[in-house]
Amino acid sequence: MACTDSHKSLNLQTINSKKQRILNSDIRHTGFVKRVTNDSLIVNIVSQSACSSCHANGACSVADYQDKEIEISHFTRKYSPGQEVTVVFQQSQGYSAIFWSYILPFILVFVTLIVAVSVTNNELIGGLLALAILIPYYITLYFFRHLLKKVFKFEVEENN
Repeated sequence: MACTDSHKSLNLQTINSKKQRILNSDIRHTGFVKRVTNDSLIVNIVSQSACSSCHANGACSVADYQDKEIEISHFTRKYSPGQEVTVVFQQSQGYSAIFWSYILPFILVFVTLIVAVSVTNNELIGGLLALAILIPYYITLYFFRHLLKKVFKFEVEENN
């Protein structure tokens, strides 16, 4: 019995350490400083689709690459435009960002569709209302963008 209990305890510790390692891991992208102001740093990163690293990447189009600008509010060093840097984002914050940008809007659309179709008995009106619910949702996110910038913090590291 003691062997089984210690084995279960070891498995739980291993699972907990894996979860902790995943939550503490960072998402890193290399980019170039585009613009520096007194209170923010604009970094341009090139995001690639997953298929661009495979053996058939020559068949991929320009649409598989996206230029993204990241605004970093808190930085300690002095940076200059064109300088290569690494943008760091905590993976645990990434899960929260996915929730706010994809999961919650999907739930809103789905619930609105079900309620609107059951109340109006008209699929067209229900579908339009379900899509229209996204307008106030994204307007609300836009008005709270300063709060979201405080919650989702990007960090920058200088590449040597």
